[in-house]
Amino acid sequence: MTQRTKPPFRADQVGSILRTAPVKEARAKREKGEITAAQLKEVEDREIIKIIKKQEEIGLQSITDGEFRRAWWHFDFFGMLDGVSVVDSDHGIQFQGMQTKMKVLRVGSKIGFSANHPMLEHFKFLKQHTTRTPKMTIPSPTVMHFRLEPGSVSKDAYADRDAIFDDLAIAYQNAVKAFYAAGCRYLQFDDTAWAYLCSQEELKKARERGLDVDHLQDTYTKCINKALEAKPADMTITTHVCRGNFRSTFISSGGYEPVAESLLSKCNYDGYFLEYDTDRAGGFEPLRFLPKGNKIVVLGLVTSKSGTLEKKADVKKRIDEATKFVALDQLCLSPQCGFASTEEGNVLAEEEQWAKLKMIVDLSQEVWGK
Repeated sequence: MTQRTKPPFRADQVGSILRTAPVKEARAKREKGEITAAQLKEVEDREIIKIIKKQEEIGLQSITDGEFRRAWWHFDFFGMLDGVSVVDSDHGIQFQGMQTKMKVLRVGSKIGFSANHPMLEHFKFLKQHTTRTPKMTIPSPTVMHFRLEPGSVSKDAYADRDAIFDDLAIAYQNAVKAFYAAGCRYLQFDDTAWAYLCSQEELKKARERGLDVDHLQDTYTKCINKALEAKPADMTITTHVCRGNFRSTFISSGGYEPVAESLLSKCNYDGYFLEYDTDRAGGFEPLRFLPKGNKIVVLGLVTSKSGTLEKKADVKKRIDEATKFVALDQLCLSPQCGFASTEEGNVLAEEEQWAKLKMIVDLSQEVWGK
């Protein structure tokens, strides 16, 4: 068994990293108007270079900017698309016992991805400062549709929510091409929608929002595959399926069985980061739908929600259990999610976060070789 020379890597990561104190302070000052956007960027640049070096030091091959320039893992990207805005609301996304900032998405005109999307520059900065494989994370197009509330799409732009898919897929094709042109060879679509389709509770809420949940799997598969048509042969595009991650809380529960065939067999991703840190994720049986060959499942067996370090023997046992359904050569290891899907971050210390990532690197060498 060998290490992988292309992504996803045997020891990988989802993307977000706990914001450091200087970044948090600078963002708070910027919010109050006490510093300029340029001054905030100076702090972000400096701190991102530090975490790039830290990731390289502990042996990771895929390097991210920790999403340090974002408040959210998804809304920042969506709000920078043509035709889409993030607006104030009387509610936020509801987690178990906690609610996010009161913001929602609005579509006011035709959706598009322009060459001046700020995250292209974010990626270029990352690439410029690492000698390893720079990884860019963006939310999946499915998340945007799933999160749109009734009345959130302007009738001047689209007949209804379900009329956005063609433009959304083309916008993502343009995003894939633009990130590729910027030098990106490892792109990830972060996606909560598939996990919500595994949860009876979330399906009920989606029905109440007027979504056609009985056909969403097919619609989402088509939208993703249309977006992925733009992927060049030497680019890896993975997805991370998330059950919600905000200040160490979650949203959905339920194993992958209801969506496994659509997601693993029919979506044209190169790899899947799947959360397997708690029994809320169910068993490994749904992995039987992964086609034999080049597709990879990255097992999220190390939790990012608490600082307690897993025992290596326990993680190895879980990897072994997964091999009953997938060949070891088609598996990799990562945390179950990012450490800070929003700027608030999960409830653990920075050194606990780095210890987990280092353990994943060490474990990968023990399981798959140096």
